Amino acid sequence: MKKGKIVLVGTGFVGMSMAYSMLNRGGIQELILIDIDKDKTIGEEMDLSHGLPFAPQKMTIKAGDYDECKDAQIVVITAGVAQKPGQTRLELAEVNAKIVKQITESIMASGFNGIIIVASNPVDLMTYVVSKVSGLPRNQVIGSGTVLDTARLRYLIGDYLKISSKNVHAYIMGEHGDSSFVPWAHCYVGCKKIIDVMKDNHHPMDKLSKIHEGVVNAAYEIIEKKKATYYGIGMALNRIVRAVLDDENSILTVSTYLDNKYGQDDIYIGVPAIINKNGVRELVELELTNEEQEKLNNSCNLIKDMRKKSIDKIINE
Repeated sequence: MKKGKIVLVGTGFVGMSMAYSMLNRGGIQELILIDIDKDKTIGEEMDLSHGLPFAPQKMTIKAGDYDECKDAQIVVITAGVAQKPGQTRLELAEVNAKIVKQITESIMASGFNGIIIVASNPVDLMTYVVSKVSGLPRNQVIGSGTVLDTARLRYLIGDYLKISSKNVHAYIMGEHGDSSFVPWAHCYVGCKKIIDVMKDNHHPMDKLSKIHEGVVNAAYEIIEKKKATYYGIGMALNRIVRAVLDDENSILTVSTYLDNKYGQDDIYIGVPAIINKNGVRELVELELTNEEQEKLNNSCNLIKDMRKKSIDKIINE
């Protein structure tokens, strides 16, 4: 395995936003680009490479194929189709499950045994597909989960309170989607509970639920205005990659496998987890209120229902 070798499958807006942020930040030795559109991939390789004279460090960038996965440390999957107007999430899930299954089979045929990070949507379902098809240990398969949702939450809280978002410690949990929730009792500004910050500064408590609404609606609003979201998730994926590469033991709300945790089993969903060179080291299990547990159960049930309807069949075909 080559340390610092990353393979990106999918050179659309999300994948290339991640690649561009990697180019600017450094820390990657080698970046391999794979996409069904070979010409676009070569064009992306050329365009990125022309920025190398201004990059913080040397980096090899090239268009490649799945045989390059063999000695990669991390493979990031961003490939898949975007949700079309009028298309249900289940219909999107079925199309992308077939694409992601094929990609995973191609990755594993190379002899790959590193970490797979999944961003294709619906991400919790697609991470489950990758896990089942790859047969890799579950700690080695991670979804982007609610890492971006959490970043949006931290940004909005920081913006409202006029505090650096880096000092906002708050998590969005559950599905990367409309059924997500915030365990507010575990949210802090610095080392002070956000609930106390709101009370002590006479902020209306319902502002917190409005901030969460802002997070849930953010993607819809961005898509309406500019057709797609990609910078935020590109940065989020880069963050997860760095946590693995640098063996950080950082806590991120990735989509990870629940094995009799939070009262759930056999499902990938967004929860806080410690991420290092082995992928998920362990889950950080928070104490949830009854209402929050119901919300998590609801998130899990939505995903499991979609699996039963067709995704499990696609995996086993």
